[in-house]
Amino acid sequence: MLVYGDSERSEDAGALVADIRAPLAAYAAMPAGLERHQAVVAAFIRASELVQGMADAEFAVLAADEISQSRQAGAALLLDLARMVLESWDSGFTNMHSLPDGAALDLLSRTGTIRTKQAEGYAFYALYPEAYSAAARQSGLRPDTTIIGIRSIGVGLAAMVAAALGAREIFSVRPTGHPFDRHLAIGPSLAKRLLAGRGDYAIVDEGPGLSGSSFNGVADWLVDHGIAERRIHFFPSHDGALGSAARDAHRQRWARARKHYVSFDQLVFNAPHPEHRLENWLATIVGPLQAPLRDLSGGAWRTLCAEPPELWPPADPATEKRKFLAMANGRRWLAKFVGVGSSGQAKLKLAAELAQAGFAPAPAGLCHGFLVTPWLEAQPTMSAPPMDRVLDYLAFRAGLPADSPGASLPTLFATAIHNFGEHWGKAAADAVRTTLGDPDRFAPVPCCTDNRLHAWEWVHGLDGWSKLDGLDHHAGHDLVGCQDIAWDLAAAGVELDLSAAQYEALSDTLAARIGRPLSTEFLAANRLCYLAFQIGLWTMALARNGEDEQRRIKPLIARYEAQARRALQWQTPD
Repeated sequence: MLVYGDSERSEDAGALVADIRAPLAAYAAMPAGLERHQAVVAAFIRASELVQGMADAEFAVLAADEISQSRQAGAALLLDLARMVLESWDSGFTNMHSLPDGAALDLLSRTGTIRTKQAEGYAFYALYPEAYSAAARQSGLRPDTTIIGIRSIGVGLAAMVAAALGAREIFSVRPTGHPFDRHLAIGPSLAKRLLAGRGDYAIVDEGPGLSGSSFNGVADWLVDHGIAERRIHFFPSHDGALGSAARDAHRQRWARARKHYVSFDQLVFNAPHPEHRLENWLATIVGPLQAPLRDLSGGAWRTLCAEPPELWPPADPATEKRKFLAMANGRRWLAKFVGVGSSGQAKLKLAAELAQAGFAPAPAGLCHGFLVTPWLEAQPTMSAPPMDRVLDYLAFRAGLPADSPGASLPTLFATAIHNFGEHWGKAAADAVRTTLGDPDRFAPVPCCTDNRLHAWEWVHGLDGWSKLDGLDHHAGHDLVGCQDIAWDLAAAGVELDLSAAQYEALSDTLAARIGRPLSTEFLAANRLCYLAFQIGLWTMALARNGEDEQRRIKPLIARYEAQARRALQWQTPD
């Protein structure tokens, strides 16, 4: 099933450098504290994206990773910024490090247009760069370690490892090839530098994923060039085994390898130093906590529902963001991970816009990746809110500019054909291909869609109807991204079980509100693509969850299947 995708942006290096300089200027003028630390981390993450994009642009020209003046300048910049992050963290956010030399930024600003990739760990998975420095300090490695970061996110994480070890340089590589069989292309000068290392080797990245082939592709290259496997250390983002697509040799290597990892819980939730604990970060926003934080991650938020477990909405716990319930000043607060760095700042801005429009409570603040909002004292109804409320919400989302790239319509069409083919076979794929037709006949207008219109995301409380979970899914780790408002309209029809008359009235009224037509044909195409995506998403969730969760997921997939049959006017096989 096709569900996930990497968010890639085309950016001008000069504008990106300006994005780095802005938080650094703010950092220099701010008082000590967590907010100042957030500024330097934001600069560090954007610099990591700049260096990744520049290195990938050079790789595209040479078809290999190689030494260059700009690569060395980028590595030096990241090391300087990593040392700033680490000094701030180690001092409990009190010490200020000198700003990096601007010469590297000046050089990198002349790179031109580059392709940058969002670092998923920072945006979605509560991955903190500081965790890699903590892991490095526990590793026992020395400053002469050769540190290799795997692009994208690994180039910055390598700098955090180097800063903790006192190493003076880092390298980065881009594994290529099939996702389950990655390999390296290394130029002669870089190869000579890498193989000249006298100490151990650290390979740094997030993951591993289904195959672990990026980590092992680097290790394969080192071993093939004479580096003893016992000298190789891995710095992953979790302590689990390789996924189901791993080669046996890689699985065996991973099992016996020396791996260094510090979890979110070790770094933040149960931090040994009070200034690093999430509960104390929250206290700066909502006041001293009156009870221990309650972890609502992994579907645990449903324990607060009034309904018994058999009536809970479905969830895919492995993909949910970290979230906690806090009690302070006699009221409850939700702290949800929304992203470290500029990703979190963007979600804070959107949360404020949603609140101003009356669809969600006003945010209380952002503390190093966690957005803090009042807990809505309301229950999901699992039924459709009034149509005028849905209309107002869709019209509001249609007016929000797209803030991240989304899948093109040809990509959505191809995804639908593939997913229905995987689910029901070739005949279904052919039927979908015929029904969808040529995507080029449509001209979508992307906006900041919600992408999560499920019935359980609407709640009714003392202040009327509110929409939950409206911050993340337009910029998630899936392939959809920002779409035409027709995507959300189609989702509303599916998820809220609207009748044909309700859906037609909603479509016509929304088109009038936004001042442009939404053709029946375009809406039907979006609906079919939406169903294909949701079937893919929840089929994958079904495979990785146990029987208890499967009992909730199966009826949802059945609903999507029934609607897809009607949309295709086709009888699928049993």
